[in-house]
Amino acid sequence: MRGARGAALVLVLWLIALLTAVVGAFALSARIEHMQQRVINDDAIGQEHARAGLEYALYRLQPSATRPPWVADGRRYRWEFDQRRIDLRIVDENGKINLNLADATLLRAFLAAMDVAPERAGPLAGAIVDWRDADSLKQPGGGAELPEYVAAGLPYGPRNNRFETLGELQRVLGMDAALYEQLEPMLTLYSRQSRPDPRFAAGPVLTALGLDAARLLAERERAQAGEDAKVGGAALASSSGTYSIESRATDERGKVSVLRGVVRTGTAGTPGTPYTVLRWEQGMAAR
Repeated sequence: MRGARGAALVLVLWLIALLTAVVGAFALSARIEHMQQRVINDDAIGQEHARAGLEYALYRLQPSATRPPWVADGRRYRWEFDQRRIDLRIVDENGKINLNLADATLLRAFLAAMDVAPERAGPLAGAIVDWRDADSLKQPGGGAELPEYVAAGLPYGPRNNRFETLGELQRVLGMDAALYEQLEPMLTLYSRQSRPDPRFAAGPVLTALGLDAARLLAERERAQAGEDAKVGGAALASSSGTYSIESRATDERGKVSVLRGVVRTGTAGTPGTPYTVLRWEQGMAAR
């Protein structure tokens, strides 16, 4: 009898331990799910605030009789909305270098302005042009057609057609991830001109155009400080209507939701659509 009671006691203790483990696992699972749902909700709310920032940026780009419009030359703007800080950066796509329209001379000068060595800049600029042109002839200053890709051990050759995405540039012979990351913010596929508009261009692009980047950027800073109120309105009057907008929404806990989009305003033939999305990326910023 004593042995049976001892065995029953051990069994009960094991059952208690098992039930404790099950309850603990359930509680942990419920807590994890709650935290995951909270993160998802926070991200969704943050993304809506970032989206509101993009919408507000487009609104502020429009002329107004009571205040000067924002200027899409890469300067930073801040907006307080729903107890959140929204940091905005707007760049007119005409201020960037169009990968499908820029000639080898401009591309070479741009690479040089980005501190790429001349012996690399020339062939790389030629390889970019060779990637998009339809012929199989290398550029006079150096380039890359199918034999060069084969010699480099790559299982592909140039597209011989227009770039479809900026990321495609990483496949061009001579390009690497580090250089692409530096170049990408100043490149576009969405402008309609072969040479960037200096009013919206970044410093290296201004240098590539043969302009005094330091002087022009200093003039922008003076205009931003309000010393020349006419600059903003004049620059905006002939802007392209296609903009890169980065919207960063920061909540009270310091979490940052980021939205980066390229949008084209005033789309004809699309009633009720204030802009067309050409590129869209969103997520949480890493701390």
